[in-house]
Amino acid sequence: MSATPAAVIVAIDGPSGTGKSSTSKAVAAQLGLRYLDTGAQYRAITWWMLNNGVDVSDPERIAAQADRPVIVSGTDPQAPAISVDGADAAGPIRTQEVTSAVSAVSAVPQVRARITELQRSIAAEARGGIVVEGRDIGTTVLPDADLKVFLTASPEARAARRSGELKGKDATGLAATQQALTERDKADSSRKTSPLKKADDAVEVDTTELTLEQVVECVVTLVEKASAEKAGRMEKAAR
Repeated sequence: MSATPAAVIVAIDGPSGTGKSSTSKAVAAQLGLRYLDTGAQYRAITWWMLNNGVDVSDPERIAAQADRPVIVSGTDPQAPAISVDGADAAGPIRTQEVTSAVSAVSAVPQVRARITELQRSIAAEARGGIVVEGRDIGTTVLPDADLKVFLTASPEARAARRSGELKGKDATGLAATQQALTERDKADSSRKTSPLKKADDAVEVDTTELTLEQVVECVVTLVEKASAEKAGRMEKAAR
């Protein structure tokens, strides 16, 4: 008789434009797990800094204010939400102004320590399991996650997807989008604190030639396997 699947913590990392958010939300919704967009939290604190006149090119000023904003993240994959000091920030954090500043703010160690603590507490409270997506989840935030997935895609595919996500006055040409992604990758991968990189024990999935449905199916299979294996270990330990 097989063991009942166990609640799992799933870490999904990777750069922008790999389908990370869409995949994470869909997997969480399909399997009845909670969902956390950690990138939104870094955008939220960046938005707060900009709104409060903090010079985002000054790491010391950013560090001094890192503990001030109250950031609350909803974990419903069907309707993820985020607020800052009680105000809905889901829309404002997606502006080009925030996008341009988020790497600099995120690189400040005090910011990463604050947000990492928040992320860990949210994951710990998700008793039924959670999918956490970001850039350093499997390496730094949740190194003991039950499953780690690292999504990749070609620069061209990523730029095309990202351009399609941008709306109105924030939309840019494909070449400009690809250049922006390249610069973001370089900044995130080279920062001293929690750089973007694949965890040694992560499963890499190249989404370049895959549809969203195919990526979701792949990750769902990985999660179900990890859950069954965890249940088996728990059952064995209880004997």
